[in-house]
Amino acid sequence: MGKLFWLIVGIGLGFVGAHFVNQTPEGRRFFDRVSQGAREISDAVSAGYHEVESEAKEVLDHVEQTLADSDARPNN
Repeated sequence: MGKLFWLIVGIGLGFVGAHFVNQTPEGRRFFDRVSQGAREISDAVSAGYHEVESEAKEVLDHVEQTLADSDARPNN
């Protein structure tokens, strides 16, 4: 329970510190750079996800078509 208390206190102090740092021009520039980096990472992850999703859809479409073609063939 004591560790949880100190974790919450640390998070609170971090927010208070970030608030004071953000009030300075250098602090705003720092947080702008951090935000820009986070956006770039988010965009890269999203693009990668959509690329893999598209590739998976193509593979599944191919498998479905192959199964449909094999069902359409007469059995010997």
